[in-house]
Amino acid sequence: MADNASMRKNDWAQRVMALLQGGNASAALAQIKVAPDPKDLAALRKTMAAAGLVGRWPLVDAAIEDNYALLSAPRLHRAP
Repeated sequence: MADNASMRKNDWAQRVMALLQGGNASAALAQIKVAPDPKDLAALRKTMAAAGLVGRWPLVDAAIEDNYALLSAPRLHRAP
């Protein structure tokens, strides 16, 4: 089961990379804003670095960093 979960995460990063490489940065930004968890964003960042695409889309880089921080931050507890 863990293998399937990691495959799905890598699949998400690959799909966002396909959007970027296809020139659809706005769709990639939308996907980054609804990323499932920080591990997905880290995988995307790693994939972009491997492809030499870091810095090509400054808004995408900023969105990855911002959303990574938001998803990594501890959640506030709400009383029922």
